[in-house]
Amino acid sequence: MIRKPPPTRPDPRPGRDAATAVVALGANLGDRRETIQRAVERIARLPLVDDVRLSELYETVALRLDGPDPDAPGYVNAVAIVSTRLAPEVLLGMLHAIEEEHGRERRERWGDRTLDLDLITYGDVVSDDPHLLLPHPRAAERLFVLDPWLSIDPQGEIPGRGRIADLAAALRSEPTDDGAERG
Repeated sequence: MIRKPPPTRPDPRPGRDAATAVVALGANLGDRRETIQRAVERIARLPLVDDVRLSELYETVALRLDGPDPDAPGYVNAVAIVSTRLAPEVLLGMLHAIEEEHGRERRERWGDRTLDLDLITYGDVVSDDPHLLLPHPRAAERLFVLDPWLSIDPQGEIPGRGRIADLAAALRSEPTDDGAERG
């Protein structure tokens, strides 16, 4: 007797449309540039990730709770634009797993790290869930996020905050502690 395989049925769960997510990458320990490149390659291999575009890499001063720390190891920062069909919670969990693969230890807030991956935006999703804050609550205040993002997506926006070009310009025009304007 020859058995036929059962007829294929369409998946009863509708597919998720692709969303554009913005991921900020940073590293200030080890081979920072290599770590960023490997992390982006790993993101591109995630299931349901269709495309990843990486910004230029930027050298920045480490930022601590009390402000910039020029004596700490400097950061390499970048932004990746990710087209994905992963749910935002799943994407964030996978970003944390990639950090762990690169030796990330969460010992101190804003401390040195081998790799930091922050989910900045996920389409137009706004969430105040403590496990999924979207958009990232401090992204609009960080030139080390806005400048790389601007280099790859000049029309980018942070939902509820505005265009990244306008946000970056506003930050640059703010006076610094010594009364000068930011760079």
